[in-house]
Amino acid sequence: MTSLFLLQLLNGMQFGILLFLIAAGLTLVFGIMDFVNLAHGVIYMVGAYLAVTFTQVTGSYGLGLLLTLPATLLVGLVLELLVFRKLYDRPHLDQVLATFGLVMIISEGVEMIWGSAPLSLDIPEMLSGSVPLAGPLRYPVFRLVVIAAGLLTALSLWLIITRTRIGMRLRAGATNRSMVAALGVDIKSLFTVIFAFGAMLAGFAGAMVAPILTVDPGMGESVLILAFVVIVIGGIGSVKGAFAGALLVGLVDTLGRSFGPIILRAVMDPSAAGQAGRVLAPMLVYILMAVILALRPAGLFGAKT
Repeated sequence: MTSLFLLQLLNGMQFGILLFLIAAGLTLVFGIMDFVNLAHGVIYMVGAYLAVTFTQVTGSYGLGLLLTLPATLLVGLVLELLVFRKLYDRPHLDQVLATFGLVMIISEGVEMIWGSAPLSLDIPEMLSGSVPLAGPLRYPVFRLVVIAAGLLTALSLWLIITRTRIGMRLRAGATNRSMVAALGVDIKSLFTVIFAFGAMLAGFAGAMVAPILTVDPGMGESVLILAFVVIVIGGIGSVKGAFAGALLVGLVDTLGRSFGPIILRAVMDPSAAGQAGRVLAPMLVYILMAVILALRPAGLFGAKT
């Protein structure tokens, strides 16, 4: 049981790290720009497809990953310039409808280019083994690399936001956008940078998850819902909150699916406990969100208004 707990704890951390890579860009766009972008999930999907394609072309996952980052950055730039820029001053309902339409367009485009059949990507041979952790417990090297890459990204993002001039402008823009514009900062260019950087983070998450999960046209939809849950739990506009919320969601979801049926067996019939556990496990994340919002309406690290 201890080995199972440690294994699922690491799986929960890895899932939380991937959620953070997606939610970090989304919380910048939603919290700072006050823009509801439902198309963020499909950029994550496009990043996974591009990673598969570039890896097949180059024969190297490392090169495929390096090519995916600027490619998704370019996708974010194009979408911001052609679509999103025209929606900044529109009501949230218009933003939701427009970005939902964009989700359908991009999803259909992906199916036209890559087909509707799921794709897979082999784990790089260098990272295909496993390492001993405790006793007989072993954990895949690639999943540890995903965790390390996510933690390094989180640290880099924190340093950029708290220690650089562009980070200062981002924080100021989140507090008072009109004052920042009055001081001579080009808000449109700042928003373009935020969108492109958020798209690159989503593409990075898609490229990292491609060797672990199958790549299919619907993979961005479910993860987008969880990303919104993450930024609501952590606090809208807070990258630190997005990191904490992503880890919480990842751990609660993974541990709940593994240990929910086991715990219910203490008070229920084994077959009924298994069925009830499968039903209740997906609800735990939303129960967690409801409890946190009841105690802290602004989220864990959200600014009080």
